[in-house]
Amino acid sequence: MTDATEKELRQVLLFTDGACSGNPGPGGWAFILRDPVNKKELTDSGGQADTTNNQMEMMAVIKGLNALKRKCHVHLHSDSSYVLQGLQSWMHGWKKNGWVRYEGSKKKPIKNEELWRELDVLVAKHQMSYHHVRGHSGHPENERCDQMAVAAAEQYR
Repeated sequence: MTDATEKELRQVLLFTDGACSGNPGPGGWAFILRDPVNKKELTDSGGQADTTNNQMEMMAVIKGLNALKRKCHVHLHSDSSYVLQGLQSWMHGWKKNGWVRYEGSKKKPIKNEELWRELDVLVAKHQMSYHHVRGHSGHPENERCDQMAVAAAEQYR
């Protein structure tokens, strides 16, 4: 793809959050997908009865990216260091090492491997930019996602 084509990609903002009551326990995920030009938004949330906070954080990104119908420049805003570090740095090494990690010389399984593999496929379809948001700091979209994720988790209590 040429640089000119990259610049023509539709820009979208993806805000995500996950929540879990207990870890593991009932959890929820939520996303806000926004077109900054026309201000249209798509929101969604859901959850599971027995999950972890990290899994819900990942699921929010997966569901948000799955909602896109064409290649976009996605500006992902997340309060999850786990998700952002995984996407920006850890995943490359995991893939290179056959989806395992090393502690010293010992091979260890990657936690949430199936979700990381799904994220790998999804982020490859888009041009991605990553933005860390401090959780519970008054960021409007992060607060909305948190409220939606908590409400989704409550359905599984």
